[in-house]
Amino acid sequence: MEDKRSIDPAWCRAPKRKPLTMTYKLVALALACGLAMPGLAVAGECPAAQRGTDVTPMNDTPASDVTDTVLTSLDVSQAPAMIDGRLFRLRRLVIEPNGVVPWHSHANRPAIIYVLQGSVTEYQSNCRVPIVHNAGESTPELAETSHWWRNTGSTTAILLSADLLPVDGHDEMH
Repeated sequence: MEDKRSIDPAWCRAPKRKPLTMTYKLVALALACGLAMPGLAVAGECPAAQRGTDVTPMNDTPASDVTDTVLTSLDVSQAPAMIDGRLFRLRRLVIEPNGVVPWHSHANRPAIIYVLQGSVTEYQSNCRVPIVHNAGESTPELAETSHWWRNTGSTTAILLSADLLPVDGHDEMH
């Protein structure tokens, strides 16, 4: 099993309190890194004048030089969340320079991306220009988001992705 502490920067560690189960620790880490970070720094956005519907066509560049590791997942159909048919999933994506996360949609899988290291460039269907996301920034991926990512930098980029994956795995690709 992978050592999750390697992606647990000091600012993501929970304060010392009474022991919690591993499930609650992992949920707390996912919330702290993936959900609470938007208040600190929100990643670049598409400029208003560049937005539109399907203004960037689908790109068929295949996945390359990217490692996608599921760190943990949690069935959220039980209390307290009560979200049927979904897993709350936390992944780490390591994207080497010039690496690609291929075109995909979030029509059925909302997510939050947090850039832990490096930078990545996003190409969205609803934006005419590329959007750069830097370390320390987060960005939501909502139903209207179809996009692909490329590491246009010279160093490895590391992203954390927290999403609500359909249990049937229909939208499991990215």
